[in-house]
Amino acid sequence: MQATGRRKRRKLKAEINVVPYIDVMLVLLIIFMATAPLLNLSVDIHLPQSAARSVQADKEPILVSVDKDGTYYLTLGAAPRETIDAQTLVNKVSAFVRQNPQVPVLIGGDERVDYGKIYQAMVLLQQSGVPKVGLMSQPTEEPRH
Repeated sequence: MQATGRRKRRKLKAEINVVPYIDVMLVLLIIFMATAPLLNLSVDIHLPQSAARSVQADKEPILVSVDKDGTYYLTLGAAPRETIDAQTLVNKVSAFVRQNPQVPVLIGGDERVDYGKIYQAMVLLQQSGVPKVGLMSQPTEEPRH
């Protein structure tokens, strides 16, 4: 027997089915909402007020210095200043801050150094667990009349 060779032709629809796109959009929205709080890449710094005074500290501060070539130097309390790499800086400062949680931490950079190096030093200190970082500067000389 022969099957009827004619199939019923369906009329083409010119509409877009948006239901799968809405599902994908909702999944992406949930993913972005869940990951957005985890992407906190900022470095908290407390800059001095306009009437800056010298820091009065009970303890010897941790000093991190950056020279014009971007080399890091570390001075822990009364210890002598030493050249240091990034990973060693994180390890030493982390250990020192765990023993002395209220110790002040200051960063000083040569005026010719790239700002990115100072920022990187702040990130390293944040990784070390330092809650607050101060910026060092030289007082401006007043012109003599």
